[in-house]
Amino acid sequence: MKGNFEFRTRKSNRSLWVIECIDPNCSWRLRASKIVPESTKFVIRKYVGVHCCSLLNRNANHRQATYVVIGEQVAPQYVGVEKGPGPKGVQTFARRKVGAQISYYKAWSGRKHAHTLIRGSPEQSFHILPSYFHMLEKLNPGTVTRIEVDGESRFKYLFLAFGVAIRGFRYMRKVVGIDGTFLKGQYRGILLVATAQDGNGQCYPLAWGIVDSENEDAWTWFLTQLKEVIGDTDELALISDRAPSIKKAISTVFEKAHHGACAWHVAQNIKNNFKCVDIMGSYWSAVNAYRCENFVGYMTEISHRYPRVAKYLENEVGFEKWSRCHYPGLRYNITTTNMVESLNSMLVNARVFPYVALLDVIQEKIRHTLQLNPVTYHVKRGELEGVVDIFNKTCTCKEFDIDKLPCVHAIAAEHHAQVSVYSLVSPYYTKEYYVLAYGETIYPIGSQSQWDVPNEVATRVVLP
Repeated sequence: MKGNFEFRTRKSNRSLWVIECIDPNCSWRLRASKIVPESTKFVIRKYVGVHCCSLLNRNANHRQATYVVIGEQVAPQYVGVEKGPGPKGVQTFARRKVGAQISYYKAWSGRKHAHTLIRGSPEQSFHILPSYFHMLEKLNPGTVTRIEVDGESRFKYLFLAFGVAIRGFRYMRKVVGIDGTFLKGQYRGILLVATAQDGNGQCYPLAWGIVDSENEDAWTWFLTQLKEVIGDTDELALISDRAPSIKKAISTVFEKAHHGACAWHVAQNIKNNFKCVDIMGSYWSAVNAYRCENFVGYMTEISHRYPRVAKYLENEVGFEKWSRCHYPGLRYNITTTNMVESLNSMLVNARVFPYVALLDVIQEKIRHTLQLNPVTYHVKRGELEGVVDIFNKTCTCKEFDIDKLPCVHAIAAEHHAQVSVYSLVSPYYTKEYYVLAYGETIYPIGSQSQWDVPNEVATRVVLP
């Protein structure tokens, strides 16, 4: 293929494959057959590797360069990355590595096929979803998963909250931001996210959901599952945009928690509906005011300049939804859902993945987010992967456990853990043990006439 020589299939069945050059006068041939009848592997039995056909028969638009072949060749470029080369990058790859000029559409199809090889098909993702969730719960104690299907067993919703996040939420400020973002895979859908924020201002992801759309039923189902893992108290604050479906779902599910509006979304509504950017300074001062008298001063300024905006903030939105000093509960210094937007932007490339592949990315991101001093590392090396426990010196590949020597996964993990690879080696492989094992001498006993043996030993009888 790299030489731009095309071939045609002379014979092909379950046990034999014969191909020849497209030029009938050329001697190039290849014949392959099964190693044994019951095997699935073929071996080349005959190969004539020299072309004697005209150069005019060469074709850069190689007909054997199908999207399947291109996808198989370019697939390694997508291992361990979220994006990988686009269609134009695949065209360049095919030209340089395969020697074929392919169309943009074939490059797009090859890229799609490569994604399927690496991440599975969307249909396969739905099929393995129950087993995937089972393994998550089995290996991560306290993890909560839910799958909702319709009367025909077709997927509707899913919910996922990791046990470590549920337990850790006890030590977080009880302010949870919720929002959704569009998925771009074959079956679309909406990714719902609920996240807290630690005292250092870092996102603390709590729960994830995938639903059909941001409607009241979907939000009600998601928030019902969320309520089971975080509870419902008057200390809890839920921050979101002002979508009617979210507002109604929160009021239906949470009886004690307080609902607050995202101040940034309110600001965008002011800009878009009232075209008054110049009062944003006063608005944000009103949002962040701790004392009501200061708040009144900022609102008076807004009212004098834009009375319609002031009425909108007071009557339609409500001071208690966006103003810090009027909020009935505790939302601390969290006035927006930016923490949710940060998580959504973190997954911008993975939103085209099948659902299970997307959840894999989420799991990987959370693992790094929720571990302050990690002792376990998830290491991928091509198709091989392993979970390394640095403290207990184990790996799921079992090589580390049995040989007591660091496997490739452990060596990669020790680099990130900033520990010496020698500290992971069993002491039986160390120089100290080696010296101790070979440090003593076996002394010869000399001639029998020189032996000094006690009488009770010398007189003991041992017969043949």
